[in-house]
Amino acid sequence: MIHVRQLTKSYADLRRGQFVALAGISFDAVPGEIYGLLGPNGAGKTSALRILSTVLRPTSGQATVNGYDVLTQPSLVRHQIGFVSTNTAVYDRMTAWEMVEYFGRLYGLSPEPLRERMEQIFDRLQMREIRDLLGAKMSTGMKQKVSIARALVHDPPVLIFDEATAGLDVLVARALLKTVGQLRDQGKCIIFSTHIMREVERLCDRVAIMHRGHILAEGTLAELRDRYHESDFEELFFALISQHDGESSRAASYMAAL
Repeated sequence: MIHVRQLTKSYADLRRGQFVALAGISFDAVPGEIYGLLGPNGAGKTSALRILSTVLRPTSGQATVNGYDVLTQPSLVRHQIGFVSTNTAVYDRMTAWEMVEYFGRLYGLSPEPLRERMEQIFDRLQMREIRDLLGAKMSTGMKQKVSIARALVHDPPVLIFDEATAGLDVLVARALLKTVGQLRDQGKCIIFSTHIMREVERLCDRVAIMHRGHILAEGTLAELRDRYHESDFEELFFALISQHDGESSRAASYMAAL
């Protein structure tokens, strides 16, 4: 469903020179699976997801979504995905219903199938009470529900959640995680980016631990714990990060000495 091979992204930085956000990462995600990207801020998670959603162009490498190439077939890729983050805007002067309907029309859905689809989504996400509420009057949790609804309106096979629980209160975050799990059970392929260990342990079928543009380790939680002989996943995470930073520091010192 999602295939990423040797994906890189670099930027020109006036102070630091070339900044590498992604250093040749590769991974696959399949239907009926939540694939987690776990890493601290600056790990490269958002860069990877923006490339998959065709917002960013990679410097090199290849990524396909449901068989479509993100570089050569971006419009087709966009029809395959729904994207949710805490930065997804909700228009102040549109109601929840108007907002989701607007995005459904952007995806080319005809009026009657769109209305039926929206009725189903509003029931599933328990959005009836905010159907006619303007965006300007919505709470953070309400806005997040609208963001999910508009990501689902065209029934995409792939869903991308980029730090989607950041800034949410515990009840709203819990409801969001429950929704993500239900979508996985419906056969969706889900990429779930987070820096919160508990979310990974609760949700993810497989996980890639990212740091400074690299994937340090990948597998199920059980496989990672067995591979690194560490039952505490948080300790495993910090050990990998520290090891990578130590190796990078030694490499930099060696190059400076040449």
